[in-house]
Parts: sequence; C-alpha cells; structure tokens
Amino acid sequence: MSLKKSILDLRRRKEKVQKGGGDKAIEKQVAMGKLTARERIQALCDKDSFTEYDLFVEHEARDFGMDKKELHGDGVIIGTGTIYGSPVCLFAQDFTVAGGSLGLMHARKITKIMDHALKMRVPLIGINDSGGARIQEGVNSLAGYGEIFYRNTLASGVIPQISVILGPCAGGAVYSPALTDFVFVVDNISKMFITGPSVIKTVLGEDISMEDLGGARVHAETTGNAHFFARSEQECFDQIKKLITFIPWNNETKARAFPPKPPKFKGKIEDLIPSDPRQPYDIRDIIRAVVDDSDFFEIQELWAPNMVIGFGRLNGETVGFVANQPLVLAGVLDVDSSDKAARFIRFCDAFNIPIVTFEDMPGYLPGVDQEHAGVIRHGAKVLYAYSEATVPKITVILRKAYGGGYIAMNSRHLGADFMMAWPTAEIAVMGPEGAANIIFKKEIESADDPDEMRKKKVQEYKEKFANPYVAAAKGYIDAVIEPSETRKLLLHAIEVSANKGVSRPKKKHGIPPF
Repeated sequence: MSLKKSILDLRRRKEKVQKGGGDKAIEKQVAMGKLTARERIQALCDKDSFTEYDLFVEHEARDFGMDKKELHGDGVIIGTGTIYGSPVCLFAQDFTVAGGSLGLMHARKITKIMDHALKMRVPLIGINDSGGARIQEGVNSLAGYGEIFYRNTLASGVIPQISVILGPCAGGAVYSPALTDFVFVVDNISKMFITGPSVIKTVLGEDISMEDLGGARVHAETTGNAHFFARSEQECFDQIKKLITFIPWNNETKARAFPPKPPKFKGKIEDLIPSDPRQPYDIRDIIRAVVDDSDFFEIQELWAPNMVIGFGRLNGETVGFVANQPLVLAGVLDVDSSDKAARFIRFCDAFNIPIVTFEDMPGYLPGVDQEHAGVIRHGAKVLYAYSEATVPKITVILRKAYGGGYIAMNSRHLGADFMMAWPTAEIAVMGPEGAANIIFKKEIESADDPDEMRKKKVQEYKEKFANPYVAAAKGYIDAVIEPSETRKLLLHAIEVSANKGVSRPKKKHGIPPF
C-alpha cells in the first residue's frame, strides 16, 4: 500500500473509532443531557492540546458472544493535554461504548495513563461515566479495578488525582474516586453508590430513587464524598481548571506563582466581626479580606459547613485555609468537620502548600450522638494532621479558642510556626460563663443577688483568663495584633518560612486514627 493510501486508511480507521458506539449511541448520550467523552476532553483541555494514546485498543474477551462485538477503544479514551498550559494526564470513559463498562483492556488503558502520570509527575484527571464491571469478562473486570485502586494508592501524595463523576459510577468503581484527592459532581448527572436501588429493593424492601441514593447533591451535602458541586458540565470543567491553577504538578514542586494583587476588600477588617462575642459572622469574609484579589476557592462548601477549607493566594503564592465557621454551630469541631479539615491539611502538607488557620470556636460538639459516632477518633484526626504537617503553619485566633478546640486548631503545642491573636481572642479551658459557674459556684449561690454575682464573676474570669495576654505571657502566642495587621503579618510569615525544614524520627509511616 502506498504512503498516500496508508494515510487515507489511517484517517478512515481513526474516524470510525472516534465515533465510539456509533451515531445512535451518541444521540442517546446527548438526550440524557450529557456531553460525549471526546467533547468533555475538548471542554477541559486547552485547544488542540490533547494527544490520545491507544486509540485502536480492542477487548480480548471471547465468551458470551463478545468475540463478535467491536468495542472501539474499549470504551475509554486516554491521553495527555494541558490546562492553562499545565500538563495533565487524563482518561474519560465513553458510555456510548458498552455503557463504558470496564473490562481487562479498558482497565489496562486506564492503568497505562496512571503509570504515565506518575512517571511524568503530572496531575491525573479521570472522567467516570460507566455502568460498572463488564460482566462478560468476569474476574478480569474485578482484577482491572484492583489494578486501578493499587495505582491510586501509589500515586497518593505524589501527584494530584482528580475524579469527575459524569454519569453512573457504581459498585467497586466508586473506590477509585474515593482514593483520589478531589471529586467533582454535577447535579442530575452524577450517580455514585455501592448497591443500586434495585438491589436495595430486593434485599431491604425499600424503594429509593437513584438520585436520592447517590446523586450529586447527596454526596456534596450528606456523605462528603464530593468536594465540588456544579449545576452543569461546563461549570464543573471551569471548577477543575481553577483548581489546577492552585495546586502543583507534583509533591516535589510548588504551585505556580501569580502576580500579587491586593484584596478587593476596602473596609475595616475589624468591622466584619460583631462586638458581641455571641453573635455569628461569616469567616469567609475574613479570608477574602486578606487574600490576593479577595479570591477564595472554597472546597466542600456544602458538607460540614461549620468548617471552611479552601485555597487562596498571599503575595501570589497558593495558601490553604482552614477556618471555623461561626455561622454554623458556632464553628465547633464535630465528626464530619474533623474529617474535612484533617484530609485537607494532609493534602496541603503533601503538596508543599502553607496552611493558615483562622480560629473561632467553643470546642468539640457535645452530645450522645457525637460520642457514639466516634468524635474522639474523628477529632483525633485533626490533631494528627496538624502535628504531622511540616509545611509552614500559621494560626490567627480571632475570638473563641476553648478547651480541646484551642489545642486542635493548630496551636503552638502541635507545632504551629506562627501564633497570632486578635485582642478579642478568648483563650481558656472553657467559656467564661461555664467556668464562672464552676469556679465561683458557692459564691454565686450564697450571694443576695446570684445573677448579679454571676455577671461579676464572669467578668472577673474574662479579665484573668479569657483573653490573649495570659497565653502571650507564656509564649504560647507570638503576638497580639490589630486586625488591620493580619494580612501584612501573614505575608511576612509566609516569606520567612519559605525554606522551613523539619527533622522527624525515622519511620516507615505513622498510624493515624483512620
């Protein structure tokens, strides 16, 4: 065959394979309100940057009539591209080809691009849209999932791993996204569950819709399995692109620096906090008042909202923020918020991102439900994550810092590098009202006017203990600062700690309270 004919033959073969499951299957995909796998890649990557690998891979199954089925590309597209110029490896399951089901060669394509991402030290993005294991291939499908999970674990903490759920992701398939760093879901499109509605109906006799069982909002609000919630695929891709600008390519580099920008906030930061310490406020306003361009990229916004986590920039450098949210449950630590903070802290530590903590909380959430849910074990995750982290760690106490909460939120005792407090900070074993009721119980009860005596003793306790100066006198707080100084001192702390080095005992790894 001449070169010219060979080129024409190549083009014909490529065109055939790139149609996936064919025109009817594509029409069905579109009718479900979903983009095709190739359209998703094009929407995510920079224009003309995607290079596909293994286009002509086919399945090798021969049982149950599979030898007569052509599954072009075996239902998954793999390759490399760029996002805002940053290289990424990615795969996208093609639901138009056998429902995106995973067989042996399908899995091998995915593991090939995973190995490539790890070798090249670039982020990995997986777009999941699959009916699950290919039943006709039996144990080969299960083996394929295991190979993927193993590589997710090897790559953890080395390269960022991002999962995008744009269709069903059921059964064993859900554990790959669960092992990755960030999971994106889209309303009315994403579905994640271990057992489907039909199985639950058969086993438990309960009727439940697929959306209520494992829809996007369920995982964004209730389970915490999803980190980002979008209302459309394009919004989801925009979220991924923005995330890529905040994180590094791998654990041996730092995130790309951007030109510094002052905050857009022009008011007085101290005006953002009510004078009454019992009144709530939005901690995100404080973060936006100090970060470059007032641009704060929140993560897991809808789950455990009493804790706020996300990325911002200080002097153009990426910083991770962990903050109590006084608007919700007074910002207490509980089972879910502890998990939320701990995992984010560990991501920042793995990828060389400094951590800034804004503290305002009365402690751990009390109650039988929390105790039985394991708040001791879950709460310990925050202690472990902060103690383990070796990146620059900076804490600013804004108001309440009581009891175990004071210790847990990156205190000096867990290795904080810089500890600052506003003059409104209340650092104590417990709140003034509760403490006064215990310490001055007899005096209050024997007083002619118990209510007046209680007020007097509460004020006495505040003056003696519930302020930042006692901790500052012990050296536990480096500086009591004016709120207007916060950004300047954060910039200074980030600059000073740029070359921080920490020596730790030699060990294979620690054993966190999973």
